Amino acid sequence: MSVPGVTTAQCRIFTCRWLLVLIAAASHTGLIEPSFGAGPPRALGPGEIPADTRLGPLKGERGDFSFVPAQSQQEWKQRAEYVRRVMLVTLGLWPMPTRSPLNPVIHGAIDQGDYTIEKVCFESVPGFYVTGNLYRPKGKEGRLPAVLSPHGHFPAGRFQDEGLETVRQKIAEGAERFEDGGRSFMQSRCVQLARMGCVVFHYDMIGYGDSVQIPLDAAHRFSQLRIRFKEPRDRGFYSASAELHLHNPMGLHTYNSVRALDFLTSLPDVDPGRMAVTGGSGGGTQTFMLCGVDDRPLVSVPVVIVSATRQGGCTCENISGFRIGTYNLEITALHAPKPLLLISADDATRTMPERGFPELKQHYGLLGASQNLSHVALLQFPHNYNYVSRAAMYNWLNRHLDIGLAEPVVERSYNRLTRAELSVWNDQHPRPGAGRDFEIKLLEWLTEDAREQIAAIAPRDTQSLSDYRRIVGGAWDILLRNLPDNPQVGFEQMNSVNRGEYRETVGLLSYLTIEDHHAKLPMVVLAPNQTSERTVIWIDEEGKAGLYTNDGSVKSPIRSLLDAGVTVIGVDLLYQGEFLTDEQPPERQRWLVDEEGYGGWTYCYNLPVFARRVHDILAVIASVKRGDSTSNEVNVVGLDGAGHLVAAAVAQAKGAVARAATDTEGFRFADLEDVYDINFMPGAAKYDDLPGLLALAAPARLWLVGEAKEAPPIVKAAFAAAGKAENLTTFSGASQDATGQAVEWLLGK
Repeated sequence: MSVPGVTTAQCRIFTCRWLLVLIAAASHTGLIEPSFGAGPPRALGPGEIPADTRLGPLKGERGDFSFVPAQSQQEWKQRAEYVRRVMLVTLGLWPMPTRSPLNPVIHGAIDQGDYTIEKVCFESVPGFYVTGNLYRPKGKEGRLPAVLSPHGHFPAGRFQDEGLETVRQKIAEGAERFEDGGRSFMQSRCVQLARMGCVVFHYDMIGYGDSVQIPLDAAHRFSQLRIRFKEPRDRGFYSASAELHLHNPMGLHTYNSVRALDFLTSLPDVDPGRMAVTGGSGGGTQTFMLCGVDDRPLVSVPVVIVSATRQGGCTCENISGFRIGTYNLEITALHAPKPLLLISADDATRTMPERGFPELKQHYGLLGASQNLSHVALLQFPHNYNYVSRAAMYNWLNRHLDIGLAEPVVERSYNRLTRAELSVWNDQHPRPGAGRDFEIKLLEWLTEDAREQIAAIAPRDTQSLSDYRRIVGGAWDILLRNLPDNPQVGFEQMNSVNRGEYRETVGLLSYLTIEDHHAKLPMVVLAPNQTSERTVIWIDEEGKAGLYTNDGSVKSPIRSLLDAGVTVIGVDLLYQGEFLTDEQPPERQRWLVDEEGYGGWTYCYNLPVFARRVHDILAVIASVKRGDSTSNEVNVVGLDGAGHLVAAAVAQAKGAVARAATDTEGFRFADLEDVYDINFMPGAAKYDDLPGLLALAAPARLWLVGEAKEAPPIVKAAFAAAGKAENLTTFSGASQDATGQAVEWLLGK
């Protein structure tokens, strides 16, 4: 068997070193055996805590977000598949919501001479409308290239009007050419693209323009306004319920963009093989996000957003689990080898010529498509999508959408339309229902739709079990992550004492995490003199102290395992045991400064404590597993408040654990109402909660208590579908008897 994140050779090397440590310690006669003291042994001195970098500052949306290109096309293919799954899961789009009828309404055509503007609304999900304007060239026949145009976080959205004074200053600076065009640079690019022969859909972000069903303050503006307004947060965006089901504005924006492509491709005058997406600032985020999850766009032009130093400054650009090991540059790279134009300005993108673009150039070169990548650095201008930027975009689209115009393509003036003239809603097409009640109803629809899709793949046979593992297991792989390919697992021995019938060795287990943290775990190994090739990792909410009585002797269940020749390991997981200075474990997780209102800020860049503790257990498993050998059997026990952690670890261990005994105590992530609860896991409720993890543990031998008389139906179904129903044992006796019964089961009594 293999251990996730550890190669066979690494496991063998470490196991040999591990055994040498124990043998050397056992043969060392110079040690003076101390008497039992109060409490468990320590790896560190009194008051010392492990030098674990996870205890340091949390990561935020500003910093170093580099992209390391793959070394081969095959490596990139695998990496791209993984990054797309990260995106889809965290966006709440795994599985993708059921595509309901768009029911598009196109009305109010305005004839502008060589192009027309129409007003559009359609339902991305039942009752929720995407709104915008459709620009069409006149006098063109056949199927035409199409451009999707998201606007970004400019104050008035697609109705943006810079004002006469501002635009005259921009004209003087060379940023704009015409007063009308400069005042409404959103309309400008749509008009010019239509004049070039493209069908253009200019659509609203949630809360902007005609998209009024979810307020701007709810979808954007950092969520602090909700706290200030004292809105109840039991449901709706930013609530615990929303996080547990991965409902977030970023996901809804992206799904609206997907449905906008559906709308464009449904038009008889659109060529689905010649579509582009371009937007600036937050519209640039929508551009690379859409091109990352949907392969239909041929050309991508994200403007003044892609950067190696910043990731996006709005709640609609930061969501739980999204940027753990992958960042905007890599997400943008998913569009390769198709045409990609990046435009930078004097903002966070100013460093792209030195950091970001060279890596993307190497990436496109690897894929044999260097000609399909370009970067225009307009560092003389601040954050913008001005005429100079638009001109670069026109020429790029002209070439790669095969429009065939002579270059340079030069923008012409036009008659700017007002908000009243462009608005979708009027007496004949009234605004739809809006507000908090609608928001809650929308999220309930998304929740139920996902529930029905996941229920449809509940394990019944080999095929459905495979589907369940792909969807639900694939989601948990993203939510929890795993150890990196080379976790650099090591053990530093601090002390080793002969206790007569067993040896007690204390030290620090170290490993590199998926977040590039250096973790250090205080650990104790109890090795009997006559040992079998079997190890029990005993996980307790008190850490390694769970192995000992108050006087420092091992508890009777541990003694039973030692007497049977089983090696027992106890470990202080993150924020347990020696991690604590006041002996009081935290009940809440940390969050980024001033961002308590939205957990997605913190969890976007930092894994929850639950996931990090699961990694700790996986590192212990990796430290004792002998590569692909089955002679050293690993068992894991999770009782006394640790059952949910062990359930997750066994699911993530991918077969490295032969037996597991776990007391769930009826724990469910869905019962947590605080997004900073120490056990909070975004997305957990969506993917069958703790029973889903237990189901993914099949076919390992599992002893289960805390779930009433029978295991949850999904767990029983998974073991039956795996052909190993006999490997699931449920204990329904008194809780005080659970530990003894678990040990008896482990020993086969």
